Amino acid sequence: MRSKLTPIARGLRKRMTEAERVLWKVLRGKRLEGLKFRRQEPIGPFIVDFVCFERKLIVEADGSQHYHGEQKSKDAERDRWLHEQGFEILRFNNTEIMSSTDGVILNILEHASARLSASQAPSPLKGEGLGEGDVDRCL
Repeated sequence: MRSKLTPIARGLRKRMTEAERVLWKVLRGKRLEGLKFRRQEPIGPFIVDFVCFERKLIVEADGSQHYHGEQKSKDAERDRWLHEQGFEILRFNNTEIMSSTDGVILNILEHASARLSASQAPSPLKGEGLGEGDVDRCL
């Protein structure tokens, strides 16, 4: 289903900041450990800079406007909603992305790995009186 935000997201893809371009160069085409990232992707009522749905990981490249006043409180509300949907949000300022790209990428990888480890936790069905074959029949 196409979101009302899709045309806006398309426009944002055409007008990426330099910091977003630097990140996209690394994240696109499964270049980062085979993880599929999408850019300027609508999720609910918001558009996120980059998202890996497989790991429910969002990466935001923030300009200086994100650290003051109304935008800061809007970002907090947005992050709260995305967390409720099960996403983790990583925010990097544009200066950090441009001056320490390798450090930013390592940080993204660490969080993506941690999200994989968490998703491989034992099934909550185990320990509830179900045998090995019973779990398959429930799914």
